[in-house]
Amino acid sequence: QVQLVESGGGLVQAGGSLRLSCAASGISFSMYAMGWYRQAPGKEREWVARMASSGTTDYADSVKGRFTISSDNAKNTVYLQMNSLKPEDTAVYYCNARTFSRNYWGQGTQVTVSS
Repeated sequence: QVQLVESGGGLVQAGGSLRLSCAASGISFSMYAMGWYRQAPGKEREWVARMASSGTTDYADSVKGRFTISSDNAKNTVYLQMNSLKPEDTAVYYCNARTFSRNYWGQGTQVTVSS
């Protein structure tokens, strides 16, 4: 059974930092592209960051230079370090694992940034 379990969300003031974690089980972690998405109230889910199975990373323009995606293959865990947080970063953050034929989601973790 595939599970993606996010943690690390919470309430933080603008300018602060949080680190999200996503622990994966039931998949060959190193073969998957891992990503983070977010969904704010009343808005569609949007892509935030991704890490290809090769290790290549990419970021949405809105978070570039502030967020960093990384992984620990030994722990089957992907992280999202979020710095210089803004109120507009407030959303539920979801972990995603995908290959060409598989696509899995975590349950999400709430991030709230107060002004």
